[in-house]
Amino acid sequence: MLAGSEVKSLRAGKVSLSEAYGRVKNGEVWLIGCDIAEYVEANRFNHQPRRPRKLLLHRREIDRFAGRALERGLTLVPLKMYFKRGRAKVLLGICRGRQRHDKREAMKKAEDRRSIQQIMRRR
Repeated sequence: MLAGSEVKSLRAGKVSLSEAYGRVKNGEVWLIGCDIAEYVEANRFNHQPRRPRKLLLHRREIDRFAGRALERGLTLVPLKMYFKRGRAKVLLGICRGRQRHDKREAMKKAEDRRSIQQIMRRR
């Protein structure tokens, strides 16, 4: 459920899904952490950029897709946002979060990459 200024901003491509995730609350699916930039022309009728947004899904989709994620401890991740027949759609995926040892490996790789880039800049 989007406000008019949010749709205008989406059409301009000013959306960030990098920190967003889906959450099931009271049988409804909410998109949390999605950043839709304010629309410049909307002045006082503008929206809050990072507000939680309710996703409109059929009951069977919620039960099958989001319910499975809720019971197994999986996370709903928005992969992309697009327009189809004038309606904004969100493609959701189900994934498992990283374990502690996986996080350490990823942090180590990122640190190595960063140090290599610093060395290359010095040359």
